[in-house]
Amino acid sequence: MNAPKVTSILFVCMGNICRSPTAEGVFLAKAKAAGLLDQLIVDSAGTHLHHVGEAPDPRAQTYALKRGIDLSMQRARQVRADDFVKFDLILAMDRNNLALLEAACPLPYRQKLGLLMRYAQHNNNTEVPDPYYDGGRSFDLVLDYIEDATEGLLHDLQVESRS
Repeated sequence: MNAPKVTSILFVCMGNICRSPTAEGVFLAKAKAAGLLDQLIVDSAGTHLHHVGEAPDPRAQTYALKRGIDLSMQRARQVRADDFVKFDLILAMDRNNLALLEAACPLPYRQKLGLLMRYAQHNNNTEVPDPYYDGGRSFDLVLDYIEDATEGLLHDLQVESRS
């Protein structure tokens, strides 16, 4: 019997303290519930280096914890050149960060890049809005978007692994 294929996914936002660590945490929780952790490598990073080494924003942690997701052990890092080789999927939270990834990504790896919200099943938004300068409701909204999109992503990965 063949070992299951391992898929590696990198979630990316600007500073890696709000949206992308939330996406990493939510996706890992969903993958664990589905019994798929052994088939995944999941990480998050930022396109900017402003917050490297910092824990996720306290508001992101608080709102995620209300939904049973602990982000406290994560630390921000910047996207590295080897990420384009290492990861199968590199999913940006918005078009600005996707454009920065496209500018840095070697041509042979560009097919790995995309927006997380392309996997959303119940929401038509194409981007996960940045909640950093807004209040708590924005962090709740980000969680709603990310939960929807990561459910769709997990579904697609499960379908792909069966075929």
